[in-house]
Amino acid sequence: MPITNAPVREDQSDGLLLGEDPDNHLGVAFVRHLASDQRAFWTAPAHFQVKDLRWITPFVGITAGVMAGDEWISKQIPLSKVQASKTFSDYSTYALISAGGGAFLLGHMTGNDRMSEAGLLSGEAAINSTAIAMLLKGVTQRPRPYQDNGSGTFFQGGSSFPSEHAAIAWSIASVMAHEYPGTLTKILAYGLATGISATRVTGQQHFASDVIVGSALGWYFGRQVYRMHHDADLGGEAWGDLLPESSGEKTRSPENMGSPYVPLDSWVYPAIERLIAMGYVKTAYLGIRPWTRMECARMLEEGKEAIGDDDDQSGPEAGIYRDLEEEFAPENARLSGAANAGASLDSVYMRITNISGPPLRDGYHFAQTIINDYGRPYAEGVNSVDGFTAHATAGPLAFSFRGEYQHAPAVSSYSPQVLNAIAAVDGTPPLANGVATTNRFEPLEATVSLNVKDIQFSFGLQSQWLGPGESGPLLMSNNAPPFVALRINQVAPLYIPGFSRIFGPLRTEFYIGQLDGQRWEHCTVPSCQSYPGFPGIVGPNIVPQPFIHGGTFSLKPTPNLELGLTYSAMFGGPGLPVTLGTFFHTYYVHTTNLALNPGKRASAANINYRVPGLRDWVTLYLDAMTWDEVSPIGSTRANVTPGMFMPKLPKIPKLQLRAEGFNISRTREFPIGWVYFNGDRYLSGYTNDGELLGSWIGRAGRGGQGWLTYSFSPRDSFQLGYRLQTVAPNFVGGGRLVDYAGRGDFLLARELSISGLLQYEQWKFPVLSATRQSNLTASIQLTFYPHWHTAR
Repeated sequence: MPITNAPVREDQSDGLLLGEDPDNHLGVAFVRHLASDQRAFWTAPAHFQVKDLRWITPFVGITAGVMAGDEWISKQIPLSKVQASKTFSDYSTYALISAGGGAFLLGHMTGNDRMSEAGLLSGEAAINSTAIAMLLKGVTQRPRPYQDNGSGTFFQGGSSFPSEHAAIAWSIASVMAHEYPGTLTKILAYGLATGISATRVTGQQHFASDVIVGSALGWYFGRQVYRMHHDADLGGEAWGDLLPESSGEKTRSPENMGSPYVPLDSWVYPAIERLIAMGYVKTAYLGIRPWTRMECARMLEEGKEAIGDDDDQSGPEAGIYRDLEEEFAPENARLSGAANAGASLDSVYMRITNISGPPLRDGYHFAQTIINDYGRPYAEGVNSVDGFTAHATAGPLAFSFRGEYQHAPAVSSYSPQVLNAIAAVDGTPPLANGVATTNRFEPLEATVSLNVKDIQFSFGLQSQWLGPGESGPLLMSNNAPPFVALRINQVAPLYIPGFSRIFGPLRTEFYIGQLDGQRWEHCTVPSCQSYPGFPGIVGPNIVPQPFIHGGTFSLKPTPNLELGLTYSAMFGGPGLPVTLGTFFHTYYVHTTNLALNPGKRASAANINYRVPGLRDWVTLYLDAMTWDEVSPIGSTRANVTPGMFMPKLPKIPKLQLRAEGFNISRTREFPIGWVYFNGDRYLSGYTNDGELLGSWIGRAGRGGQGWLTYSFSPRDSFQLGYRLQTVAPNFVGGGRLVDYAGRGDFLLARELSISGLLQYEQWKFPVLSATRQSNLTASIQLTFYPHWHTAR
């Protein structure tokens, strides 16, 4: 009996000919169908069109965001549910396979062609998806959650990515749900497939992203097989396009357009900072970074008229504006109402760093030779990173991904004497800290974002920079590796009637995420198992890892003045369950009772001021921080970083000068080294993967950093740098570090840039070495900007 919604057999945009070959029989026809299915799969990218970004972009972005949180998601699963989940997923998959095979046999026996076709097509889809899943497993070699410490690192030998159970389940379910399109059939088919997918995660057999990709793979082959080989005369439901075409005029508002964040080490920030310091951009907030691409375009639009009115277009500001305008051309068009749909491969980079001589690698106790580098591993010898950045947008959604392959030589553990000195100051057991040779693919950023009325919700692997300086904010920087977090950000200035007339527009942000690599925690709850010989100390790998949350509030009372307040708090971990109660306790509870004390809390304040009369030449700023106080303003134990920036010097407009100083308090009120440390609970301190979340100056340091930069053009510059760090002698023996550096950044062509660094360092930390040590760091990076993008 023919049906009115049967698929029309004509060429489609995705390359499938609907119902072109309904000759469904075992034997040669079946093998021919498998071959055509595989050919269609591997050639599908050739048929993609811009409109397909409406589904490709969300899928890729969501998968990337989930992949960034795979390890965290896996660690939230109770062990009590693992075996039951595994049993359910295994037997339910067998049941679906049996249903498909049984339908084929029963259809043949009873002469029911529709039932026979349903069984054959579901088997065909399952075979196809299984073949691709097994191929991807062999290529990606990702260990399962219960292997390799649950890190989910690819290319380490494993078979986790993607999930073949999910692929099989969705292959069969999608065919059956269209052959028999009744409500009950769909609920049973899709419900069982969903249950199988979910229990592969709760059964610790796969990470969440493994299941997402496996499910998509199965659904794709179910769709492909059904559309190409289903005989419409047998009945069933038509399977149309993924997204229906829309018509009519649309009103597009930039405040509802998703936009990815610009990476913190992008050339964009120093370029825009010069425009801000020279007075062309008046509503920028240096205390909350990174900025979104749309926000950068908005700031450029703000400065466009002022720069265009200048009589002298040969100055540095005009050139800076032209380069930035080219970078953000798609976003500029979207500010004028263009569609927010596109994808871009932004950069591909290769960096080689050679360190001759012993470097410093422990900023929590001593110092670091390489700072503010996303916590990338490094050691004496040859180090390398090879990576790429990409982003995509689709209406209110945005997606970004940055990943790289990292190599670093092995590092020997400190001597027992050094380990004992560290253990004594931290109150923890001594533990060897050697590191094997690093060879891994590591995501540095993977986020999915939703923007509503300029409030952007982003989830995934993210870094933040909460302060106005260049050397590193005291509270939150990219000195440590990024962590998985939910971030709620007012991405553009907000004007509040009445309030903003006095205090100016404001920006706010809130984030909450889970840290990694915390090794020691103080816990007195009976359920906590102490380290032998150290009552109340849990470690060396605590489960669950603690959470961190924080927020910031920034105002611009005048175009020359920015004021910001920021806070951060850790909570959770062994003996302190993550609940709304423990979350709210971080705001007001302060007690020595470990059962109630939520852990370390910090607050910061910053000010950025363009000096009147010298406002085109001098900007002064201050970053201040204190622990377990409402604000560092008026505190007697505040840590401060004053700074000064001159975007151009008199008579030498291409020369910039910046200088910053550090003073980490050494109050008698607390033991030396109390900054970034929490002796009551989190003995691994304010760190992620062992690296300081805040400033490299450390727990008992003082010093400063300065730069003199000559810009030949907006993208071509040479910089001289100096860094000094001294550590109090009564903190792990104290020490001193001095760096002298020269750096060059040059755009060789529109698509290619080169960066080079030469840094000479001298250090003496008596606990590490009785004699003065030195090292020479030489680094070169090539970055390719392919300008490969699609957009509507």
